Amino acid sequence: MQPPDESQPLDLEPAYGAHATRGPLIVAVLGALLGSVFAAVSTSDFMQHLDRQVHSVHCSFIPGAGKELGESGCKAVMMSPYSSFFRESVWGGVPVSLWALATFAFLVYRASLLLWRGKPSRAETTFLLAATALPVLMSLVYGYLSVAKVGETCKVCMGIYVSSALVFVGALLAHLKNPARPDDTPQTGKFALWFGEGVAFVAVLSITYLVVTPTPDKKTSLAGCGSLVSGEDPNEVMLPLPSGDGEPAIEVLDPLCPACKAFDERLGASSLRKRLKLKAVLFPLDPSCNWMVTEALHPGACAVSEAMLCAGGVVSGRRDEKAAQEVLRWSFKNQEKLRELAGKDEKALRTKIEQTFPGVKGCLGSAGVKSKLTKSLRWAVANAIPVLTPQLFVGNSRMCDEDSDLGLEFTLTQMLSKQGKAARALIKPPPKPAPVISAPTPAPAPKTVVARPPPSEPEPAAEPETTEAPETQP
Repeated sequence: MQPPDESQPLDLEPAYGAHATRGPLIVAVLGALLGSVFAAVSTSDFMQHLDRQVHSVHCSFIPGAGKELGESGCKAVMMSPYSSFFRESVWGGVPVSLWALATFAFLVYRASLLLWRGKPSRAETTFLLAATALPVLMSLVYGYLSVAKVGETCKVCMGIYVSSALVFVGALLAHLKNPARPDDTPQTGKFALWFGEGVAFVAVLSITYLVVTPTPDKKTSLAGCGSLVSGEDPNEVMLPLPSGDGEPAIEVLDPLCPACKAFDERLGASSLRKRLKLKAVLFPLDPSCNWMVTEALHPGACAVSEAMLCAGGVVSGRRDEKAAQEVLRWSFKNQEKLRELAGKDEKALRTKIEQTFPGVKGCLGSAGVKSKLTKSLRWAVANAIPVLTPQLFVGNSRMCDEDSDLGLEFTLTQMLSKQGKAARALIKPPPKPAPVISAPTPAPAPKTVVARPPPSEPEPAAEPETTEAPETQP
């Protein structure tokens, strides 16, 4: 037998070539394709909501399935302040899912190219592995934000997280099965070129997005939708909220309203809250104290509103802003449990409130705090505001309802700008509503429901049982 000729190079094709890396690269391509589909679904849902209308949202582990109207974990995440960037300068901001789509599309391109060529170099698999680490890192960050900050999980987002892990595993195996060759040389220039290709994917999709997405009406962005008759607080029922010392603003809220909680979180996560001097007007959508609603949209809201007024010293005159804000934070954190408890037994809810905040004992449920809450509701009547929460008034100008979610930062930036202040200054306040003694006949198919006075004597001891109110909007 002749010894092998050591002068000839060994055939290392099985170790270095297409055979060893083909399977892992196929896994990487499939993972990137799956991630592209999930990211595209999420981006599509986001873009639909930019027309300021109500749309259904996909929320399923199956791409494109589970489209539903109403609240869901996916909608909560999409409406959160973490779902997009540049929200103050771009209407709705640029969604994170768009950049995820660009990244996955780039990974499909790179992994498919290596699979097609058949002999990836060590430098190529090194770069692919580094590129797949980015979506894994972002998945960890956004998974944490979803659970810790938003308090909801998004099935479509989880699909993106799984896809990120899948493409990373494929790239890692391809790299491990592609050890360094004797003829490998440094590829610094190529690394820069490949990185530039990835940036180009992101840039092209971002520019396309900015071109095709709708923009809001400039007039309403600057001046809002309507105005207060008067922003004064003669009965001293407003409660200061955490904010800065800027433009006076009023937030109409219900402490057990989920939309109010989400709005408060979006506003708090932005830098714009510091540019407002914010006060709250309590407007519980609970018929036990609010004669303008006919069903308990948020049972227990009246009791919690009383607790805020008591803790804030509105009744006693000894103001305590932090105590009232503490009650509000507690109610936001435990909304679902508090509504459920009130639906079964409101007395039990009041007992729980007194146990949690002993300082309100003796004030909660008293004639004094009920009178103050009634005056808070009458403030809404005197300003003819719609029966819904939340609402934000910058100065005396009301932010449009459809701008309070994805467009919050953009619209608020516009309203606080010099042009916005000039536009708001030109708005004339609406005439003061005339007193109404009996329930009026509602107009057919009203577009908005306006707060109206109670059909009873001032400071009613109890809600009239025979009065019917117009249909309300939650």
